[in-house]
Amino acid sequence: MEAIGGLEQVGTRRRFGPREARMPKVTNLVRAVFTMLLFPALTFAGAAPRKLIPITTRSNEARALYLEGRALIDRLKATDANARMRAAVEKDPDFALAWLQLSNTSGTSKESFEALKHATALVGKVSEGERMLILAVDAGTRSLIAEQERLLTTLVRKYPDDARAHTQLGLHYFNRQDWVATVRELSRSIDLDPRYTIPYNQLGYAYRFQGKMVDAEKTFRRYSELLPSDPNPHDSYAELLMQLGRFDESIAEYRKALEIDPLFPSALVGIANDQVLQGKGEEARATLKEALRIARNDGEKRQAWYWIGQTWAHEGRWTQAIESIEEEKKIADAAGDLVSASRDLNLIGNLLLGADKPDEAARQFEAGVALVAKAGTSAEVKETARRNHLFDLARVALQKKDLATARARSRDYAAAVFARNVPLEVRQSHELAGMIAVQAEEWATAVNELALANQRNPRVLYLTGLAWQGKGDPARAREALKAAADFNQLDPVYAFVRTAARHALSLS
Repeated sequence: MEAIGGLEQVGTRRRFGPREARMPKVTNLVRAVFTMLLFPALTFAGAAPRKLIPITTRSNEARALYLEGRALIDRLKATDANARMRAAVEKDPDFALAWLQLSNTSGTSKESFEALKHATALVGKVSEGERMLILAVDAGTRSLIAEQERLLTTLVRKYPDDARAHTQLGLHYFNRQDWVATVRELSRSIDLDPRYTIPYNQLGYAYRFQGKMVDAEKTFRRYSELLPSDPNPHDSYAELLMQLGRFDESIAEYRKALEIDPLFPSALVGIANDQVLQGKGEEARATLKEALRIARNDGEKRQAWYWIGQTWAHEGRWTQAIESIEEEKKIADAAGDLVSASRDLNLIGNLLLGADKPDEAARQFEAGVALVAKAGTSAEVKETARRNHLFDLARVALQKKDLATARARSRDYAAAVFARNVPLEVRQSHELAGMIAVQAEEWATAVNELALANQRNPRVLYLTGLAWQGKGDPARAREALKAAADFNQLDPVYAFVRTAARHALSLS
């Protein structure tokens, strides 16, 4: 399992819309994306004189609970860790880092934002290192990516011997898709503490996303050696096998994870995705119904319904997909979780676009933004929702073949995005410009814009294939279409383009 959503990526909570899975998953969104945990180090008596980030609490019991939870987080067991962090803040309500980790391990957006508010309110009572960690997460939720990077680079300068500090900076670069910087920081973390396992997991993913599969497999195997009785090394290696199209081997690795921990939901999600890619949709839904049966909290229940919806989307059965997300939304509604409910409405809008119902999709997109406006979250989060709504409205216009409106919305979106300079949104702006150029048959523009978009987005790869076809380069077209058709990863967009990409590839 990639450390996203509520698990490891520093504060980059992700909204589902055009591309990203919802948080906290993960993704897909979500997943996502999404998606974000910080692990401050403890200086042990008698240890080498390294300057490590301290832990501030007045309660020894709270500290012990925190350390138990941190150990679980290191093993990507967020649900179990959440209980320890909740107990820690009950012992010491002023324990800022425990509030931070409670936020990052929460199963719902509402709980996550509430806990983060507690953490940020306490930054005046903690050490400088703790303050920077907390504010880095807060900056991520507000899409203040440059500020987040400033805080984390300063953190590493002040604590150069802290492996966990380097990991956090590495994860920031991971989210920005700066793979060279990611590998540098995570490798430094491993050099400082070879027994600290989180960097191995994320380093394996970084190698994967660079196409360095041999390095990825080697790293995941080392990760497994360090944690022989943990499920996640098997889970992460299974994802690599899925990407390589070795679906039966992938399922076998996921089952090894479940043998170790039958309540490890990520493995069931992975098995279901392997089954979908094998054309076994009914088996996939049965697997996810098992995930729903064993779910321990709202987050795990919502995750199961989300992926059930994705199985239907892969088959182009949009009505059933929407019904699944409506079940997911019921959980958010019951909890009063407006942010999560807004993401569900956004996903329903995307599914309606898949069903070629743009007017209905627009209504869902509007309703989602309205819910965020009512939520008790920051002004920046609300502004991010409004900004990315322009992306959705442009795609509605494209679906209606209204190029003039699509271009106008695209210009508005680009202006808003470049003013904020959030890397994910900048790439998304280029993706939108590329979509418009493909529909307008402006092939050179399409190729140029899509080259600046997210190359880990299967829709971008698919559109790139169409653009190269239009430009008269069948070899490059086939390469891009094959990359989209055989993407074979846990991705919120893949279900929307896989069938079309495979069809286009068969004709190329």
